[in-house]
Amino acid sequence: MDFETDFLIIGSGIAGLSLGLKLAEIGRVTVITKKSEADTATNLAQGGIACALGEDDDPNLHEFDTLKAGDGLCHEDIVRQIVRQAPDRIRELKKWGVNFTRDPSNPERLDLGQEGGHSRRRIVHVEDFTGRAIQKALMARAAGKKNIEVLEDYIAVDLLTECKIGYDNDATERQKHSNGPKSVERCLGAYVLEVATGTVHTFLSHVTVLATGGAGKVYLYTSNPDVATGDGIAIAYRAGARIANPEFVQFHPTCLYHPRAKNFLISEALRGEGAILLDPNGEPFMKRYDPERKDLAGRDIVARAIDMELKKSGKECVYLDISHRSPEFVKERFPNIYDVCLSLGIDITKEPIPVVPAAHYMCGGIVTDANGQSDLKGLFAIGETACTGLHGANRLASNSLLEGLVMAHQAYLFIKENLSNFTQKPAHAIPAWDTGGAVDMDEAVLISHNWDVIRRLMWNYVGIVRSTKRLGLARLRMAPILSEINQHYWDYILTRDFIELRNLAQVAELIILAAYRRKESRGGHFTIDFPEKDDWNWRRDTILKRSNNGG
Repeated sequence: MDFETDFLIIGSGIAGLSLGLKLAEIGRVTVITKKSEADTATNLAQGGIACALGEDDDPNLHEFDTLKAGDGLCHEDIVRQIVRQAPDRIRELKKWGVNFTRDPSNPERLDLGQEGGHSRRRIVHVEDFTGRAIQKALMARAAGKKNIEVLEDYIAVDLLTECKIGYDNDATERQKHSNGPKSVERCLGAYVLEVATGTVHTFLSHVTVLATGGAGKVYLYTSNPDVATGDGIAIAYRAGARIANPEFVQFHPTCLYHPRAKNFLISEALRGEGAILLDPNGEPFMKRYDPERKDLAGRDIVARAIDMELKKSGKECVYLDISHRSPEFVKERFPNIYDVCLSLGIDITKEPIPVVPAAHYMCGGIVTDANGQSDLKGLFAIGETACTGLHGANRLASNSLLEGLVMAHQAYLFIKENLSNFTQKPAHAIPAWDTGGAVDMDEAVLISHNWDVIRRLMWNYVGIVRSTKRLGLARLRMAPILSEINQHYWDYILTRDFIELRNLAQVAELIILAAYRRKESRGGHFTIDFPEKDDWNWRRDTILKRSNNGG
């Protein structure tokens, strides 16, 4: 056995590190991350954390706004659990060293920002780089814990599982964990590639936690970091866990449009402070799509509105204008956005910002209960890779960091109370990874070509506005790509790039299948063939199981 640990956490963002800090009090924690510890979506988060702290606010209002944004598919018990824990989790972050921005008029209180979909000012933030401040504080605290080991440049290949029904005696270990077990009983850890050496190690653990973030890189344009390739969703699916609602991909309305800007988000907080969306002629347009909320409508509505405006005009971007606010306010409230835009020749205190929608957040993922536990005993999923029921069909702004914190805490409480249930020894010895007859891949174009094809296919056929015809074509065009990737899996020695491609293709297929099956428009899923909601679908999630993978 290469590695043995009490708790294996795959992912080093807010969910993984905050859980690791707590589990370190009761056992050994190993955190693996496929690049550096700071390469996370958390680190890029600008807005903040939603928390009902204002004198005119109430948790009930936060719950209502969340349910409204989720368009009928939120699980109300989960919404209540997460919203009502928010103040405790904010206090915990402060204790861990996160210095939230204070109200200039009353330094005793935290400054509360406004974002789309929220009926009150309730976004706790650190200027406009909240995620970076949280990531830095969590990493510093983890570095001081002797029971936490963080391994960079390690990427999970597949989960180690123990089955109720065995395999044929001549099945190799690689066959078992690539094709999925016949009936999985529990998770025992993971096979993990050490990027520097190319060695696949076995990591045996009592509890395995997937905190791998989202899958924005499945699309051509995204606000996500390069690591967001859907790894957790893919490996959990291959192990037999349920995946729910992958069709609900949230597209953030305002990503910076500039040839030298990559994945740079223009925070929704700008619209919360009065920024106005303008069409290419300089005219406000959101009043035509949501007369009541206008520029502060939900992300799904604003993204579709921009998409419509671009199709009507034939232009490549719209504009977001906050130049009517004082330069001093803009520079103080949004120092990061101001500096980045200025470095590209855009002075946001004097001119509008060119913006376009981009894939931003997976509202679906690995199905978990209220404690973050998946269908597989010993396997937990927290953060964006999970589907708890909080977000429903469309996430409310700044609820993502909150969910990661709360579900990490819930998982910690459950694991601590039930630790003895996870410590049974495996029934059989865990064999080493079997490379079979695989050889080195000497043509990287085999990866880069399919990577590009998948991302363009998803953007053009499974994007902001969908149709049954385009989704059907996407299914047909993904089939040979998946077949080729599967063949490469057997023929070539694994690399990080290939593992990411394999996972990206798996998640793309799940998104396409779920979108094709949902015969209605709801939240982040809009189809021109079924533009109205189906009231019979009002409380029903789309659940994909291995048994109906071909449907």
